[in-house]
Amino acid sequence: MPILNKDMTLCISLAARPSNIGTRFHNYLYDRLGLNFVYKAFAPVDLADAVRGIRGLGIRGAAVSMPYKEAVIPMLDRISPSAEAIDSVNTIVNDDGVLTAYNTDYLAIERLLLEHRIPVTSTVLLQGSGGMAKAVAAALRNAGFGSVTIVARNSETGPALAALYGFDWLPEVAEHHAQLLINVTPLGMQGADESVLAFPLSAIEAAETVFDVVALPARTPLVETAEALGKKVISGAEVIAIQAEEQFVLYTGVRPSAELVREASEFSRAES
Repeated sequence: MPILNKDMTLCISLAARPSNIGTRFHNYLYDRLGLNFVYKAFAPVDLADAVRGIRGLGIRGAAVSMPYKEAVIPMLDRISPSAEAIDSVNTIVNDDGVLTAYNTDYLAIERLLLEHRIPVTSTVLLQGSGGMAKAVAAALRNAGFGSVTIVARNSETGPALAALYGFDWLPEVAEHHAQLLINVTPLGMQGADESVLAFPLSAIEAAETVFDVVALPARTPLVETAEALGKKVISGAEVIAIQAEEQFVLYTGVRPSAELVREASEFSRAES
């Protein structure tokens, strides 16, 4: 990384509980590509003041994490189609004081569905009803998937998400099967639920493709089980790498090679 200097471009993240994943990803690429940028994570004391700071200090871009993804919208000037699709923001780009909202989580899901050539005729069980589940549901609908069922125990957010996109809702998977299984819950994530299999074994056996949005660890019990059964697998590591890559492009105007993105992703997740 170049020595801090007056011409350096600053990018930041705004999160209630900042991690080093984005910081390491972006700074790794700045260094490898010789860009005079630096990336720093912040936990804002006041969101409105933080957004004014982005505008007033000429900060080039900001990643936005929960709980700010919706609250930040009224403070911005323009909403891109990716953010408008789900009324949620994870990226702000500052062009000479004009702040534009994007959602690269949505862009990542959209891109992965295309890259893995998942047929839009596939039946889908989408487990989860939070912000990321909304991004996945919107990407599925806009890609043309019609046979989607939202699985969520929350009897308010589950039916609401299903109704928003014209999908069905179930409180639990039970004996239901689908060709594409998508987990957008903390099941399998490092912590209390890291040993939990997000879908019943029978559902995994019946599926063609298994998509686990959990990024840490990349190899969740769901991913390992699906791979052992010979299923096509899409991992959360792919999601987090693509969404960060799309942020990087929005900030810098530079598209790094696939190899550099892979290196940066591995570097970002290597820290214990």
